[in-house]
Amino acid sequence: MTEMKNWRMALPVADLESQSVKMLRIAGKQIAFFSTSEGIKACDNRCPHEGYPLSEGSLSPDCILTCNWHNWKFNLDNGENLYGGDSLRTYPIEIREDEIWVDITELPYQQRYSAITNNLHDAFKDYSYDRIAREIARLIRLGADPFDVLRLSIEWSWQKMEFGWTHAYAGMAHWLSLYDENEGDDELQLVCLVESVAHVAFDVLREQDYAFTTDATTFDQSAFLADIEYENQDAAIAAIRGGIRDGLKFDDFEPALTQAALAHYNDFGHTLIYVTKAGVLIERLGESIMEPLLLSLVRECIYSSREDKIPEFRAYADQLRNWGRDNGKKPDARQWRQKSINRSMQAAVACSDSPPETIYQELLLANAVNLLSFDISQQEKVQVSVSGNVGWLDCTHGLTFANAVRKQCSKYPELWPQGLLQMACFNGRNAGFTNDETDLDRWKTGDLDTQMNHLVERVLDHGQGEHIVSVHLLKTALAVREEISRLGESDAEILVAAVTRFFDSPIKRRQSRRTAHQSLQFVSKE
Repeated sequence: MTEMKNWRMALPVADLESQSVKMLRIAGKQIAFFSTSEGIKACDNRCPHEGYPLSEGSLSPDCILTCNWHNWKFNLDNGENLYGGDSLRTYPIEIREDEIWVDITELPYQQRYSAITNNLHDAFKDYSYDRIAREIARLIRLGADPFDVLRLSIEWSWQKMEFGWTHAYAGMAHWLSLYDENEGDDELQLVCLVESVAHVAFDVLREQDYAFTTDATTFDQSAFLADIEYENQDAAIAAIRGGIRDGLKFDDFEPALTQAALAHYNDFGHTLIYVTKAGVLIERLGESIMEPLLLSLVRECIYSSREDKIPEFRAYADQLRNWGRDNGKKPDARQWRQKSINRSMQAAVACSDSPPETIYQELLLANAVNLLSFDISQQEKVQVSVSGNVGWLDCTHGLTFANAVRKQCSKYPELWPQGLLQMACFNGRNAGFTNDETDLDRWKTGDLDTQMNHLVERVLDHGQGEHIVSVHLLKTALAVREEISRLGESDAEILVAAVTRFFDSPIKRRQSRRTAHQSLQFVSKE
């Protein structure tokens, strides 16, 4: 079928010859017409960078158009970008009886879709935040599925994460929640998409592709868990590939992934959090992204640190064996206040005959109190050992990990002992960096739901230069919002006060003097 053209009469040739450049509005478009040594040329008048008028640009004798605001350069023959990013839309021209006619026919959908996603990929590779935002906005305006940008960002990144999942994928699941909550608000939904894609782009910036085995074997849960335990990455990857080949869904893999995540005090709790977010992403984005997400997650399981094997947490295995042997003590958040790691685990075991949900609630409160009483002067200390590098983000993990424990251990109750004992580990690790007193009154608010909504609104315009900070604001706020719906008012008040303090306190991210001190101490002993 012959494509229908949309030719419009623009202006007489004489008008352009007298001015050399002319901008006209035609069918809602701003089009710039140039009289050049190679004939009449037409293009979008708005520079694809920030919209400055190209009719005010500079044109070289060889038809190179420069936007004078930021020096972007375009070949006016075909719109190719020679310096900058996005290409420039050009329009076919015909001269009919001393009149300039322009064809404003829109390109076919698939051609425009491909052009936008190719431009998005270029912006992704460069980690160009504002360009990422523009290309996503263009794709939405085209009428494409907005979630395509999330699927594409996973496709472009999963093999570039050398050690598997990062906060970027977990953050994407949280941003999707806010996207759904802001239905009808195009601006806020765009924020959610841009923040998701940009965080992934940042985490894989200048990374190469890392190899994954292409083997596929039958998925067997026991063998898979053994492969994770002994860091046999190729075998674990092959099992996931084979399971997907055989039609298994995320629900079929989730029990093994959850067990692997809780087999150790893994990666400071991140592995379990990532398992919960993998399920969210696969449910929302479809099974096309299941294989890349799960292969990357398996790699994270393989490479995750196992902190229960270091001296500070070495009693973990013995305490887990003791789980359920002691009885008679009721859990109370106060019994974990400023306890060491070992004493925190002992306190958890001492009440392990209580219902796990009850122990969970008290440990959740204990970790919230740690966030509420974090010693902010810790950030200013210089002469501390590497083990003393604890900050705000570390303290938030006690709450976000707890949220994941509740979700996964409610599904798989046999894993409550591991989840609860690891919550006690979080308490013990952070408790040593807290003040003796909490200033609850200073951080208390009125209506708790209103305050949480306010904090979530702040996340949508967080102003943070580092994705790692903004994603911690995001995931902590959403975790607390979920948990307070299950608590009484006085307990919920503690969680909301804790997260409010986190939001409203300075976060020192770069420790220049401390790093210098620790480096000098380290090399002096070499």
